Amino acid sequence: MSAFVDLRSLAREKAPALPPEALQEALLVHALPTWAGRMKNEHGSARVFRHLAEQLDRAGLDGAACREFAEEERRHGVLCAAVLEALGGQAVFVEEPCDYPLHEDASPLEAVARNVLSVCCLSETVAVALIGAERLAMTQGPLRDLLESILADEIGHARFGWKLLHEIVPRLSPRERARVDRYLALAFADLERHQLAHISDASSPGGLAAELGVCDGRDMRALFYRTAEEVIVPRLEDLGFAARAAWDARRITACASSSASSSGPGRSAPGS
Repeated sequence: MSAFVDLRSLAREKAPALPPEALQEALLVHALPTWAGRMKNEHGSARVFRHLAEQLDRAGLDGAACREFAEEERRHGVLCAAVLEALGGQAVFVEEPCDYPLHEDASPLEAVARNVLSVCCLSETVAVALIGAERLAMTQGPLRDLLESILADEIGHARFGWKLLHEIVPRLSPRERARVDRYLALAFADLERHQLAHISDASSPGGLAAELGVCDGRDMRALFYRTAEEVIVPRLEDLGFAARAAWDARRITACASSSASSSGPGRSAPGS
């Protein structure tokens, strides 16, 4: 069920001081949707981690860390809403239902492996790369401090996922590992679709726009592919998954990846 979310009160308490030149109309055209997208994405990610915490508990694992991550994502949403308000936007939006896949075709442990892989090892690892690049494009100031705060949490989320996956993999049967391999192609397809839908293929206006966190879309798309191919795929191969083959097969399975029963919950690109 859709829900109306109003973060204005919380956001205005944390609104950063921005230079007057940041409120130029030419910049706001790019900056307002960027921070509105971040706000919605981060706020929505809190629900994903709450679902993951519950799933871990049901599988006999400890979901406490994911409940903490949910609170961190909620805080990120407020921080992004604060920037939106400082830019003259309105920190209100309609949030759609969280389409979190339970993977009922799999054992509880395999289902956890699929979602940890999708949420943490894929999406959060990409988020770390993209937010890190956006932060480096900024000079020191309140917005860079804000992104650094978010980045520190996202690094923790990704590390948690990789560590947990290392612990889960030896407990999977050969059949379960083969099924995760097949799922991985769908997860990669969903990750690519999600990222490209939220990263423009246009060049950034540059200058002060970068200081406001408006990234160059072409550079961010290139960074997404480098992160997937040079970081995520090799790490999954080290765990014994056929990740290279899955990455190469992702476009063949792109249509199937949109199914909630097979694809991961995903998350938007940080610069959306």
